[in-house]
Amino acid sequence: MNPVYHQAKFINSAPSLKHAPPDHGLEIAFAGRSNAGKSSALNTLTRQNALARISKTPGRTQMLNFFAISEERRFVDLPGYGFASAPLAIKQQWQKAIEEYMNRRKSLCGIVLVMDARHPLTEFDWQMLHWCEHAELPVHILLTKSDKLSFGAAKNTLLQVQEELSGAPIPLTVQLFSSLKKSGVDEAHQALDYLFAQAGED
Repeated sequence: MNPVYHQAKFINSAPSLKHAPPDHGLEIAFAGRSNAGKSSALNTLTRQNALARISKTPGRTQMLNFFAISEERRFVDLPGYGFASAPLAIKQQWQKAIEEYMNRRKSLCGIVLVMDARHPLTEFDWQMLHWCEHAELPVHILLTKSDKLSFGAAKNTLLQVQEELSGAPIPLTVQLFSSLKKSGVDEAHQALDYLFAQAGED
């Protein structure tokens, strides 16, 4: 466990890059479908109940939300994608904000891709993985809500996702995670440490 992540503080919400904090230091962005448990994962990893908003209505994260971990390190909560009930114009706006951020943000050094362990590798997850390949960004996948599966089923899902992504042209790691049970937190902290450390060596 890395207690530095518990110091996370909200900086601001940005509808586009021009409203983002200065582009220096290092950032890890959290991406995922709007019902995959992204906000819950962020709160669990920072040991804060309300750092990222949690709503019974998916799709509440509609801007780029920036959080300071230290003076030179940040988390970014990207708009949840694939929310079916959102108007098309809004979904296109979210997608544009994500693409602009991933293509132009120099401090971005890695992506944490959050997937529901019961429904991994959706069409939207593949789209995000292709964006990461294009941007040459390493990815760490959190298979969230693993507590909803039996131990055997969760392990099988992990192995299946690892196998399906074994030929990825970018550094890619996968783990099981549960915000409810607080399981997988240490492993996720180690992955975050590694992403920041690798970028710091460049």
